Amino acid sequence: MESAYGQGYGGWDDAAVAERRHRLPAGLRAPFEGRSWREFGYVMLGFPIGVLMFTYAVTMLSVGVGLLVTFLGVPVLAAGLAGCRGLGAMERARARALLGVEVAAPEPLRPRKRGALAWMGAVLRSGSSWRQLLYAVVQFPWSLFSFVVALTFWAYGWAMLTYPLWFWVFPMWVGQDGVQLYGDEGHAVYLDNAFEVTVTALVGLLFTMATPWIVRGLTMVDRVMVSALLGPSRLGARVVELESDRGVVVDTAAADLRRIERDLHDGAQARLVALAMDLGVAREKLTEDPREAARMVDSAHGEVKTALRELRDLARGIHPAVLTDRGLDAALSAVAARCAVPVVVEVDLPARPVPAIEGIVYFTVSELLQNVSKHAGASRAVVDVWKVEGRLMLQVTDDGMGGADVGAGSGLAGLAERLGAVDGVLVVDSPAGGPTRVTAELPWRA
Repeated sequence: MESAYGQGYGGWDDAAVAERRHRLPAGLRAPFEGRSWREFGYVMLGFPIGVLMFTYAVTMLSVGVGLLVTFLGVPVLAAGLAGCRGLGAMERARARALLGVEVAAPEPLRPRKRGALAWMGAVLRSGSSWRQLLYAVVQFPWSLFSFVVALTFWAYGWAMLTYPLWFWVFPMWVGQDGVQLYGDEGHAVYLDNAFEVTVTALVGLLFTMATPWIVRGLTMVDRVMVSALLGPSRLGARVVELESDRGVVVDTAAADLRRIERDLHDGAQARLVALAMDLGVAREKLTEDPREAARMVDSAHGEVKTALRELRDLARGIHPAVLTDRGLDAALSAVAARCAVPVVVEVDLPARPVPAIEGIVYFTVSELLQNVSKHAGASRAVVDVWKVEGRLMLQVTDDGMGGADVGAGSGLAGLAERLGAVDGVLVVDSPAGGPTRVTAELPWRA
């Protein structure tokens, strides 16, 4: 009880502190926020790093291009591009640490063969390598501009804001009344009286409050450059995604083949082996004990029927004939009829999609209705299938206990992977206590 009270008190105290902190306007909070100082640090580091990257990129590019008349230019240029990729990785890490920008690494190099020549060719063909070289070149002038602007505003702002604390240095150590604004042979203007010192501090306050927003605007350009030039291209990201989807499809197909092999071995095959043995015994008894042989033949006939039923169920699990012959409406109605709870099926499609999409929809509904029968504790379910804006939509709803979760290692995760392999999406809305609504979206291909 004491622990619970302590936790409750701590949560209330944290919430109160956060509320008090947020009562301060954003313009007054900004100069003291950690985000503002991280962004300022990013700009300050950007200039020396920009000098390093610009010098390296221009040097390697110049030397490599100049040596292209000989064979030495190719490895020098490839080494320069590889170094730019390493500098790009450093910049992505810096942006992640100081700006909170998560940029994925570009697509990896894909040499067509093994060896140094193949690697150099992959580096030179890679668009991401050239984009990171471009970043190393354009980042330098921008970092110089950002460095000067940010440092100027920051230094003048804090210097003027704290001027009342240090203006005494001038009359004591410099021999003048204060900071000189203007001076010629005739006269000079100094910030030396209380009014001028106060106005200077107020101007410094304005500069100090404006500096974080100016720096934030400068780092927005850095965010765009890092994301556009150091991340994966759309084509490269799509290639990686397709490779991942291909792996999912291959793994799913292999798992299906193992399941079919297991079902055949443990089911119909074992039954047929036993049937063959029984028929062999019956043949031997045919002359000695015809009545016993006839009984064994009748038993074998029943085993044949059972084996045929198992084979039909297995074939239905591979691809049901009703789906091929009559389409989704009839096939889903057949699945609903086998469900343990009443199911209403609504299919509103202008035409039949391609067989691959039909099959995915069928098996998705089959697995979802199995989950409803086994785990949901529902009294009814509804299956809706329709088309909207070039996408096939599927939704299965039940009034069960809820709590379904894609990330809980259930069959829903496998369904999500299968749908993702064809550019589909699976969304599960299943609060505790229900109802559960599972929505799938697939591309429409007729």
